[in-house]
Amino acid sequence: MALLSHNIMVRKMAIKSVHLKIKGMHCTGCEETIENAVGCLPGVKKVKADYAKRTVDVEFDGKLIGDSGIRHTIEEKGYEFESASINNSNRHIQNGLIFLFFLLVVGGVTFWGKSMVPGLIGEMNSSLGHAMLFSIGFFTGFHCIGMCGGFVVGYATAGGPQSAVTTTTRHLMYATGKTASYTAIGGAMGLLGSVMTFTPYMRGVINLAASIFVIIYGLKMLDVFPALRGFTLRLPRYVTKGVANELRGQRNPLVIGLLNGFMLGCGPLQAMYIMAAGTGNPQEGATMLFFFGLGTLLPLLSFGLIASSVSRSIMRQLVMASAILVIAMGLMMADRGLKLTGSGYDVNSLLSSWQQQVTPADNHLDSRNDVRQR
Repeated sequence: MALLSHNIMVRKMAIKSVHLKIKGMHCTGCEETIENAVGCLPGVKKVKADYAKRTVDVEFDGKLIGDSGIRHTIEEKGYEFESASINNSNRHIQNGLIFLFFLLVVGGVTFWGKSMVPGLIGEMNSSLGHAMLFSIGFFTGFHCIGMCGGFVVGYATAGGPQSAVTTTTRHLMYATGKTASYTAIGGAMGLLGSVMTFTPYMRGVINLAASIFVIIYGLKMLDVFPALRGFTLRLPRYVTKGVANELRGQRNPLVIGLLNGFMLGCGPLQAMYIMAAGTGNPQEGATMLFFFGLGTLLPLLSFGLIASSVSRSIMRQLVMASAILVIAMGLMMADRGLKLTGSGYDVNSLLSSWQQQVTPADNHLDSRNDVRQR
């Protein structure tokens, strides 16, 4: 009995805790990503990630795992520690150049695609063009790599090495499930909105509200305004943990894709669901989420290739470049919302008003010059 008591005391003495400051958390979904990864480690008793505070607290058995093992697992998910940050001017210059390069490349591809496929820029009932919805999904999809990439790797590597045909089939099943989930929920939100009467003004207000979500999400991706971390809508934690646990135990790519529609920590996804409700039409709501979902798939499905080809530092710069363009898309959404409200504060209305003010002044100067010449 005394020996048993002694062993229990030794085990208790082995319990340790560590408090880590994290960089690279972009939304509440990152909490689940870190908690799921660290929680699976042997000896980990408790893990709590906090997106707003940028911290991770872990209680673990020091006999089974060490501090370094926990840090390594978090780093593998694409995050880094504030204490590991190096104040090196050359490194800052290098990161800045990489950021500018990706900004030019991603922006160039966007505007090239816009000019090459002008038909995609058609309006969807005076709301958002399909191309803009696809673009918002594409640029926010780079963050989906950190949030959902582990699930993709999970089903892609299940059962050991697979043939190219099998891997492609699994990716297609995942893509089908995720797109179907987004589309179905978008249709449901549109159906929910159909019980209310939405005037063009109300639709404009909803567009403005959704644009605020997207702009704030882009700013949070840049991680330059820590106060914005508190501006987050989230489901009850037991709901998100339940979905995350179900995802973690799954190896069926179709089911994983279907469950992804309920990962509501993503700001732009929340914005899209709000806008789908604002359409007041199930078909329009489903169409909006269909194009948004397609956009997120490109970066996510190429995750394996990207992860093996570039460093975490370069991936962070790519996410930051995408953040700039996400903000630009949010501003375009806001402009469309202002246009729908008829407030006269959209870009075209302001430019027209400015031109009308400038033109009389020019005519007055011309008339005075004519008088002097006579």
